[in-house]
Amino acid sequence: MFKRVLIANRGEIAIRIIRACQELGVETVAVYSSADADAVHVKLADQAINIGPADATRSYLNMAAILDAAQLAEVDAIHPGYGFLSENADFAEAVIKAGFVFVGPRPETIRKVGNKDAARELMKQAGLPMALGSDPVNSLEEAVSTAAKIGYPIIIKPIAGGGGKSMFVAQNEADIHTAALKIDFTTAGFYLEKYIANARHIEVQIVADNYGDVIHLGERECSIQRRNQKILEEAPSCVITPEMRQKVSALAIRAAKSANYTNIGTVEFLMDKNTCEFYFMEINPRIQVEHAITEITTGVDLVKTQLRIASGDPLPIRQEYMKFNCHAIECRINAEDPDNSFLPSPGEITFYHQPGGPNVRVDDGVCTGSIVQPYYDSMIAKIITCGRTRGDAIKTMRRALSEFRIVGVKTTIDFHRKLLDNPYFCSGDIDTQFIAKRMTPSSED
Repeated sequence: MFKRVLIANRGEIAIRIIRACQELGVETVAVYSSADADAVHVKLADQAINIGPADATRSYLNMAAILDAAQLAEVDAIHPGYGFLSENADFAEAVIKAGFVFVGPRPETIRKVGNKDAARELMKQAGLPMALGSDPVNSLEEAVSTAAKIGYPIIIKPIAGGGGKSMFVAQNEADIHTAALKIDFTTAGFYLEKYIANARHIEVQIVADNYGDVIHLGERECSIQRRNQKILEEAPSCVITPEMRQKVSALAIRAAKSANYTNIGTVEFLMDKNTCEFYFMEINPRIQVEHAITEITTGVDLVKTQLRIASGDPLPIRQEYMKFNCHAIECRINAEDPDNSFLPSPGEITFYHQPGGPNVRVDDGVCTGSIVQPYYDSMIAKIITCGRTRGDAIKTMRRALSEFRIVGVKTTIDFHRKLLDNPYFCSGDIDTQFIAKRMTPSSED
């Protein structure tokens, strides 16, 4: 195991990694921007190094500054967390060339799965099912003609990047022209795909060591989204049967093996609610925000597993011994104003009290007195609850949300409370358009 690890991230994921390292007896080095000088992750690490100003491009996205900090601190490895440089193959390559271990997949794998067009072609060759799609389009005119061939509705997706950003659903040609006001088709940075309406977003957690062994840790349901951004996740999915789970998990393992995958990652699928068929979406080569619900349902610490695999250990678990013990739900708490189009709500947190009690876990990156910065992602905490059944997990989450107190900034706590009281959500009748259909003033209750 490593002696010292640098965490190239901030907020709750940096704290999550610090805690895993502490339990493994590994020293931690935090990096921070000038805006984050008093952040919780800075205080918890054994050592902290300023890597630049508030602008992320000059700090958390500054590869040279991070590598200089790693050299200065004499670390063995760098953990990228999620976001920022976590899916940047050039960064992973630079880390290795500088003599450190990158805690994640190999650079060539990140490069392979990070380009959506190349990933789709690779998965086609591996025999994974996927929605009808196109090659990269080079102009608005080509996008219009390609969409007509595929048939509406279509979804416009960026070739690079993840997290549901810069995606647009087009019901007709006029929608493509509207999308063109926000994106530049001439960069050939986008492709088109047949849009599957009423789909559920199902992802499978995979774990792979450096010796060719790959297992899955079950699926997560991530269908509750706003503008393609996940808001609530749960594990397992309430509609996946044992036979369906076996099918989608086998597809995920096949996808991982075809990409020569190592460390942990997520294979994401859309499931057609009408046919129950799965369609490959993408592979996320990093720890996911929602990793905690898999940890709760399986008892496997994914961050420790990342570190053990990166240090050269074989898989510490075998597929035949995997058990799924409960149902878990995660609510992302963002510093946003749900009554004002979810606009970010930066500022000082003047009072902070997190929920507790049985079957409640909170992963956060703030405390009373913390400043929610306007420069970074608005997520400040995650609440994870579990129960013997989905209904039990929902009841515990309702109680936990009622206990959570954050003063000084607007948050999504009350929005989640309304969500968990929605009868359609409680019945499991959800899909990726749930919030638009069921959580707007015109929605039926």
